Amino acid sequence: MSPSDPCAAWTTRGRNKIVFGYRLNYPIDMENAVILDVEATPTRISKEVDASETMIERTEDRFGLKPGRIAGDVACGTGEMLGWLAAREIEPHVPVWDRSEVAADGKFSRASFAYGKDRNLYVCPNGKELKTSGTVHDGTTLKYIAKRSDCGQCPLKPECTTGRERRIDRDVNQEARDDTQALMETDAYKQSRSQRKKIEALFGEAKNILSMVRLRLRGLSGARDAFLLTATVQNLKWLAAHTARSPPRPMMA
Repeated sequence: MSPSDPCAAWTTRGRNKIVFGYRLNYPIDMENAVILDVEATPTRISKEVDASETMIERTEDRFGLKPGRIAGDVACGTGEMLGWLAAREIEPHVPVWDRSEVAADGKFSRASFAYGKDRNLYVCPNGKELKTSGTVHDGTTLKYIAKRSDCGQCPLKPECTTGRERRIDRDVNQEARDDTQALMETDAYKQSRSQRKKIEALFGEAKNILSMVRLRLRGLSGARDAFLLTATVQNLKWLAAHTARSPPRPMMA
């Protein structure tokens, strides 16, 4: 299944041309490129993630279809989305940005610290521990902090931090992010990336052939109605192409 690859459409309102952007989100059966659901969202990644979760649940409720894997773009690679998929045992074949190697001002990156899952702490290059209080900041982040006394006398401090102690941020869904990055090296991931061309073709058809560039209907509800009609047309075209038979040829005398 490929969930929520977006295609933008726009509507205008009033003489001042206030423009509102909406995104078309489809989950499709990657084997046959049949559209299973439709959702319209404002052009914000957080809304696209919510739409993906809604469509996956709705498809299972309506049709009894639960994907073993999904293929999506970077919008599906948020920690929240990956954690949600992991809890449902759905493999996410989506690209994930790895920022663990990114170091600020040439200091040690997060990848330089060893994470101990069993004790839920990091160990620095000098063998000192960074622990967390367990408080989740902004709903997404745990902070691991070293002892000030350890950092104060550490010979590696100039290479580590300019503060009084070293701090590391960790996404609450970091384990799901790590697992997804490991999947990016598999043949199954490469196959999913290739199959995503099918949904790109559907979005190209919606935009260039079915004129989903400007919307006649206003508001999110209007966008939802327009997108539903578009998906219906596309599925009917698929049905006609796969079930219609050519007329019999006339018998020659």
